[in-house]
Amino acid sequence: MTTPPPHGQPYGPAPTYPAGPAGYPAGQPAAHSAGQPQAYAQPGQAPVAGYPAGYPAGYPAGQPQTYAQPGHAPAPGYPAGQPHPYAHPGQGPMPGYPAHPAPTQCRGCGSPAAVNFAVRAHQGLLIMMRFQKLDGPFCRSCGRSVVRQMTTRTLCLGWWSPISLVAFTPFTLLWNLVAHLKFSKLPPSTPAPGRRPMDEGAPVLRRPLAYVALIPLAWAVWVVTGVITHAG
Repeated sequence: MTTPPPHGQPYGPAPTYPAGPAGYPAGQPAAHSAGQPQAYAQPGQAPVAGYPAGYPAGYPAGQPQTYAQPGHAPAPGYPAGQPHPYAHPGQGPMPGYPAHPAPTQCRGCGSPAAVNFAVRAHQGLLIMMRFQKLDGPFCRSCGRSVVRQMTTRTLCLGWWSPISLVAFTPFTLLWNLVAHLKFSKLPPSTPAPGRRPMDEGAPVLRRPLAYVALIPLAWAVWVVTGVITHAG
């Protein structure tokens, strides 16, 4: 009968090896072939002498530096042991390239050619005012459609308050004019599959509701004219 080996050594004692690279204790099994650097030390021991900066400041000895190549520190500002997105291990992000690029798509139809610009509307009711804003991004067709709707609403309802008449409504109209110019510079909309861009509709000056603004404007001109006449 064959006598079983002692407990804990089923195949006999582990072979020992002569002293390895500088700083590596003799008698330990060789973890790497000849000519390969001893990358990591055993727990509780210092890193192998002569091995370059594979451990950042404050990194515990004996733990492998997973995401850093020999001679390269982790990406600046990124936690140790975690890979930096869009960069090679141990290197920072490419200059001028965002860490998490987000594609810009139209919120109306999903067209890739879009501008992230808000469209505004204003309503004045004597002593009360109402502000509206619709955030982008919008493509050419959806953006021009929203601008025409919001501008028509402002021309119809934005003059019925003294402060709105002289301040907020003119500001809103100028803002929407800038938005219209931005959206008009985009190429034709290419909606996502199964979606359609918004109907632009008729231009603002062809919509009857836009001419409601002539009533408060005529009243304002009459008041200003009367004040100047009496003062003279």
